[in-house]
Amino acid sequence: MDFSLDVSLLPGEDTVTGLDILYICPFSGALKGKILLTNYRLYFKSSDDITMTLDVPLGTVSRVEKMGGASSRGENSYGLDITCKDMRNLRFALKQEGHSRRGIFDLLFRHAFPLSHGLPLFAYVTQEKYAESGWNIYKPVEEFRRQGLPNNKWRIAFINKNYDLCDTYPTVLTVPCKCKDEDLRRVASFRSRSRIPVLSWIHRENQAVIVRCSQPLVGMSGKRNKDDERYLELIREANDTTKKLTIYDARPSVNAVANKATGGGYEGDEYQNAELIFLDIQNIHVMRESLKKLKDIVYPTVEESHWLSSLESTHWLEHIKLVLSGAIQVADKVSSGNSVVVHCSDGWDRTAQLTSLAMLMLDSHYRTLRGFEVLIEKEWISFGHKFASRIGHGDKNHADQDRSPIFLQFIDCVWQMTKQFPTAFEFNENLLLTILDHLYSCRFGTFLFNCESARDQHEVRLKTVSLWSLVNSRMDIYLNPFYTPDSGQVLYPVASMRHLELWVAYYIRWNPRIRQLNDVASVEGKELGLVEEFELLSVEPKSLREVGPSSLELLWVRDVGLGVWVLAVFNAYVPNSSSEYPPFWRT
Repeated sequence: MDFSLDVSLLPGEDTVTGLDILYICPFSGALKGKILLTNYRLYFKSSDDITMTLDVPLGTVSRVEKMGGASSRGENSYGLDITCKDMRNLRFALKQEGHSRRGIFDLLFRHAFPLSHGLPLFAYVTQEKYAESGWNIYKPVEEFRRQGLPNNKWRIAFINKNYDLCDTYPTVLTVPCKCKDEDLRRVASFRSRSRIPVLSWIHRENQAVIVRCSQPLVGMSGKRNKDDERYLELIREANDTTKKLTIYDARPSVNAVANKATGGGYEGDEYQNAELIFLDIQNIHVMRESLKKLKDIVYPTVEESHWLSSLESTHWLEHIKLVLSGAIQVADKVSSGNSVVVHCSDGWDRTAQLTSLAMLMLDSHYRTLRGFEVLIEKEWISFGHKFASRIGHGDKNHADQDRSPIFLQFIDCVWQMTKQFPTAFEFNENLLLTILDHLYSCRFGTFLFNCESARDQHEVRLKTVSLWSLVNSRMDIYLNPFYTPDSGQVLYPVASMRHLELWVAYYIRWNPRIRQLNDVASVEGKELGLVEEFELLSVEPKSLREVGPSSLELLWVRDVGLGVWVLAVFNAYVPNSSSEYPPFWRT
């Protein structure tokens, strides 16, 4: 059977091979069908009574292994095992005669890991065209101007225009006016990877700032750097209301102390007018193992009887809680008029999580669809989150210790916020799922390479398409119909374990039983919930004011989703309600 016409190939996508195969479906059993391999995807369609299709971008493939040998006994014991980065595994069986899997294994291995075989990533091959170029969505100087910069305290510096100061930083940086370029070079010598403290965001009213950087190079001997100490004092002085500069170190304190042995460390008492707070967020290795444990309990089957204890044992939601909690502290401090500095070890993993989430809480612009694209481009892509190392695009080394789901955690935290504030975001869950799918797919250049200098070297903007070109070409499918703009509201999500949820639509989406339950719940929710929502919206502001904290807390205990929704509507009607009701929904 030739079903290549069933597949809508992308411009530049070419067929590599096709063959009859048996898909060992963990839900429906063995299914006969045909597999089509292109330079972009693996596509399977069953020929049995049960209709089953798989459409897997090859960038999603983490590992390809041979299952069984020529002498293996047992039904369907000879074939291929494919481990994916998106929470699923695939198993295919072939006939044992004549080394039938050798050809498909070699071709799959070659095209799933092109960089390991001297081939280009598909992003450099695709011929897709869009009306709008997503590469124009983020322009650093324009974004700083939107924030009201430069001003009499902060200047835009181009000292890094050739990546001479720091090869993992962007070319445009915002620094204190009182600090000269030669001072910045001396500060860079005392910060890991030369990632100096630079401004990410400024509060328009109180002028408090979020500054990001890497750890100071204190070492075991407790080295000091007067230029670095003076530089942080200049950051504090740039805001008149900041009596003490708060330094948020994302790491557990024991890790920060241990980093002294490798030349790193943290700010000590020598930094005058500063306080140091550790946020206890674990490192990339702990996060990688946590996600691995989560995958083990959600794929292929979910064991109902021990579900809660199994989920708790992964510590995944615990890590989400700590990241969200840290970002809330940053946002709250800045909202109250105090400037902050945020760092971890190198300033490209936990630091990006904290600054971007805090900015999302503080600035409603980033809660629009285009604003969210800018936030990702700014805090993650331009500031050098190591996407290539953390994801492993086109690389066969699946066991590389640099792999870690840091960006996935950020998107999970954003999803948690959209659940708790369903009217505050212009975009919907579909956008978050699309971003994660193309984080791995290698169809777009957006998430390729580790930093801006590497992207410039590989001409990403010239030779590849931006993910935002796709998103902005069909924005209607990514928009939230309940979005209510509110330029002044600061969002403080609930960062407690009893109010965080596992993102089923992402982590368990490959389980057809769970998907069916979600579809039914979604339909029922739309049928029942819309009526309730419009009834709530029709309530007079006066009666909403009569709803006290204890009533809302009771609602929350009974139904987290409804409680959050009531708060969203309540905040829309009652001015400054978020400040009047902080105790139970910040815990």
